[in-house]
Amino acid sequence: MFVDQVRVYVKAGDGGNGLVAYRREKYVPKGGPAGGDGGNGADIVFEVDEGLNTLMDFRYNRHFKGKRGENGMSKNQHGRNADPLVIPVPPGTTVYDEETEEMIADLTAHGQRAVIVRGGRGGRGNSRFATPRNPAPEFAENGEPGEERNIKVELKVIADVGLVGFPSVGKSTFISVVSAAKPKIADYHFTTLSPNLGVVETEDHRSFVMADLPGLIEGAHEGVGLGHQFLRHVERTRLIVHVIDMASMEGRDPYEDYKKINNELNEYDSSLLKRPQIIAANKMDMPGAKENLKQFKEKLEEDIPVYEISALTKEGVREILFAVADRLEMIPKAAPDIEETEKEVVYRYQKEEDPFQISRDDDGAYVLSGTKIEKLFKMTDFARDEAVQRFSRQLRTMGVDDALRQRGAKDGDIIRLLDFEFEFIE
Repeated sequence: MFVDQVRVYVKAGDGGNGLVAYRREKYVPKGGPAGGDGGNGADIVFEVDEGLNTLMDFRYNRHFKGKRGENGMSKNQHGRNADPLVIPVPPGTTVYDEETEEMIADLTAHGQRAVIVRGGRGGRGNSRFATPRNPAPEFAENGEPGEERNIKVELKVIADVGLVGFPSVGKSTFISVVSAAKPKIADYHFTTLSPNLGVVETEDHRSFVMADLPGLIEGAHEGVGLGHQFLRHVERTRLIVHVIDMASMEGRDPYEDYKKINNELNEYDSSLLKRPQIIAANKMDMPGAKENLKQFKEKLEEDIPVYEISALTKEGVREILFAVADRLEMIPKAAPDIEETEKEVVYRYQKEEDPFQISRDDDGAYVLSGTKIEKLFKMTDFARDEAVQRFSRQLRTMGVDDALRQRGAKDGDIIRLLDFEFEFIE
C-alpha cells in the first residue's frame, strides 16, 4: 500500500533529575554538596533512507516518544544523555507542524537529518546552587520536559519524469512497457490509485526514474477526483511528460484535455508550467488518431515537442525515451523551482511569549498558565522546602503576585497551576 500523508504525535525525552547529595569522605570535613546533573532527554530525529519509498511504517505507529535522560549521581557525576530516536523516512518527506502549518523540515537527500522535537535539558544537581550565603543547598532541579507536538508528514515522490494526463489515456500502460513497474491496468477511470515508480533504461544505457501519477480531472486542485491527492508529487519532477489520448477514445477533444490538465497544474502551483514538457500523443495505432494529431498541432500555440507513440504496440516508444533522456541531461538535478542564492542566515523578530497568563475557573479559582511558568513548575522538586521557597521567589520575580492582586486575589483564594492548587497568602 502506498501511504503519502500521515499525522503523527512526537514527544522528545525529558531531562533527568538533578541529585541532592553531599561528599562524605574520610578526612574531608564539611565536604559540601556533590549532587550531579541529570542527562539530557532524547531528541526525535528524522533521517532519509533511500531504500524507502512510502510512509507505510507510520500507518501502524503514530506515536513516538524519546527516552528520558539518566538522573544525576553522587560525587558530581553527570547522568547519561539519552541517545536520539532516529526514525527513517523516504526521500521527498516534508514535515509540518499541524497546529501552525509551519514547515519543520524538507528531506530530500540520502542520510539527511532533521531534529523534529528536542529533548529536555537535564536538571542541575545541588552542587550547582552552592553560594557563599548557602554553601550546602538542600535542593536540585527536576529535568526539563521534552518538546512535544502533532506533526503532519507528507511524501512528495522524487522522480526525474512525471506522467500526467486524464484517466485512461495510457499512462500505466506506458510505464509498464518502458520499465519493470507493474501497475494495475483496466479500462475504467481511476485504475491507478497511487503513484507508480519505475526505473527506465534507454538502449544507450542512460537511466532515469519515471512516476505514473494518478489521473487528473477538471477541478483536481479543488479536491475533485483523485488528482488533488497526488498533485504534490509533480512538484519534485524535473520533466513533465503529458500523455494525451490522441484517438479520442472517450469522445473528448485532445487539445481541450491538454489545456485542462495544464490549467489544473497552474491552479495548484503556477511554477509547474515553467517545467519543461514533452507531449506523448498516445494511441496512434487507433482510427482517427492521425487526423486528431494534425488538428492538435494546428491549435498548439506553445513550442512543445510532440512524439507519436502507441504504448500498446510500442511504436515510437524508443524515440520518446531518447528525447526524455536528452532533455534530462540539459536540466539541472536540483529542483527547478529553487533559485540559486548565496547562503545567508535571516534573523526574524519573534515577539516573546508572555511568561504567564491568568484566568478564572467557574468556581472562582485563579488559573495560572503559560509555557515558562509551567516549565518552572515541572522542574521544581516540591518534596524539598528550599526548592519550594526558590519557586516562590521565581514567581515573585516574574510578577505573578502583583498580577494576581491586580486581578482581585485576596488572602486564602485558590490558585491553580496545571493539576495542583495553592493558597494565595498576603
